[in-house]
Amino acid sequence: MADPRSLIGTWSFSRVIDDRMAGARSTVTGRAELVAESDDRVRWHETGVLVTGGHELPVYRTLLIVVRDGAWVVTFEDGRYFHPWAPGEQVEHPCGRDTYLGHVDVGHLAADTVDGWTIRWDVSGPAKDYTMTTVLTPERLGETVAADDSETVG
Repeated sequence: MADPRSLIGTWSFSRVIDDRMAGARSTVTGRAELVAESDDRVRWHETGVLVTGGHELPVYRTLLIVVRDGAWVVTFEDGRYFHPWAPGEQVEHPCGRDTYLGHVDVGHLAADTVDGWTIRWDVSGPAKDYTMTTVLTPERLGETVAADDSETVG
């Protein structure tokens, strides 16, 4: 399992949201900054622009990756539990009657260098039916990688 501290830095990201319920595709492009606030707490802050239905809207969110009971977990900014930090494994987040099934895949150039990572959420239930795929690349490599249907996730 990848230690989230290996992702410290600034990342460009591209996100595609395929909403089957609405029959629409939206995109987000932006930056994610992961900062170690302590040995057992990483702040994950995203800013970007959502393009949906012909509109462009600024978006942002902050998550935390923290150690709880000896294991890394992802929480919302207010500390509420989101899911375990378990790259390479499926994670689940119940949201009301809807279910989020997620997968984080961290790629490596070498044992200690991450060349990018992908996050995929398959969301289903009475109120939601979409797939959201995010591709993150280190800013030092320059270009943002497009998150499209050809992306293979775990």
